[in-house]
Amino acid sequence: MQKLFIISLSMLLLSVSGCVNESKSEPETEAGGPETLLLKNFRPESIFNIPVNIVEKARYPVIDMHAHTYARSEAEMDQWVKTMDERGIEKTVILSPIHGLEFDSVFDAYAKYPDRFEVWCGIDFTGYEDPGFPASAIAELERCHENGASGVGELGDKGKGFFFSKPPAWGMHADDPRMGPIWEKCAELGMPVNIHVAEPKWMYEKMDSTNDGLMNAYQWRLDNQPDIVDHQGMIDILERTVKNHPRTTFIACHVANCGYDLGIIARLLDAYPNLHVDIGARFAEICATPRATAAFMEKYQDRIVYGTDMGTSPDMYQITFRLLETADEHIYDDRFGYHWPLHGLNLPEEVLEKIYRLNAMRICTGTD
Repeated sequence: MQKLFIISLSMLLLSVSGCVNESKSEPETEAGGPETLLLKNFRPESIFNIPVNIVEKARYPVIDMHAHTYARSEAEMDQWVKTMDERGIEKTVILSPIHGLEFDSVFDAYAKYPDRFEVWCGIDFTGYEDPGFPASAIAELERCHENGASGVGELGDKGKGFFFSKPPAWGMHADDPRMGPIWEKCAELGMPVNIHVAEPKWMYEKMDSTNDGLMNAYQWRLDNQPDIVDHQGMIDILERTVKNHPRTTFIACHVANCGYDLGIIARLLDAYPNLHVDIGARFAEICATPRATAAFMEKYQDRIVYGTDMGTSPDMYQITFRLLETADEHIYDDRFGYHWPLHGLNLPEEVLEKIYRLNAMRICTGTD
């Protein structure tokens, strides 16, 4: 009997059974046979007989410019530092949305290793619709700076306003006039700002068979969000912000979520010397197109910093080093969420040293 397949997006991603199958003649594997396999369970393994290079330790000492408060105890922090030693991570920047007593507590915890961690603070958006804002936010920013905060961020806005903050500031974007005095204060204090704009373009596209990032995009989808600024609109907001505040150093994390078209961020880097990017948690997007990405990173080698944003496991660091340092091809790794293979960028040594460490040193010391 001819098999009839009824496949919908919800069935592919959410349902227990992904199709209607009238025949049970073929045995099913644990993950499901081809008639019942769900897209979310698709886990290909490469059979290509090609070089595999495991990079145990980065070629140069590394400053990880994008991590969060992963260590929840002193023991976990000790283990993290041990892993950093093993993998060649010289220092890690802890990005946080916090301020007030919560910031003080986190800073004090990570102060156990003052040479291994920097802690950045958030913006206090309390009363952001009141006349007293931004003066109140600036006062708290200055207090956090006096108590050890060396930068600001990660400040996140996917299109509905700052959400990765306490409290969130819905409807307020980075180019809002109320943010102007805050950005200027960051410049005065020598505090670089890590800013998260938008999400990868696949999250704004239709969630159907034409979306080649569907397996990851569906989890973070934004196409169904009403009254949201679209991807290009968020890039426009970023541009207005860095243009209007040339004295402030901005780091657009996740390559400004322009991995699908590096020409977008290239234009901004050409125009605004106060803008930089980190590559944290976007290895899947940039290593899908290795030749274009390698050319981009060589051209803008002075404006890119290394970041992870993926936890603290030893193998997490290893895969990032492999993707940056080797010419390995057709690499699958479950942690990135997409269905496509990745390819090593094989970056030149002088580019690696800048991205791993030298650019971060320049930004963090205020000599940029």
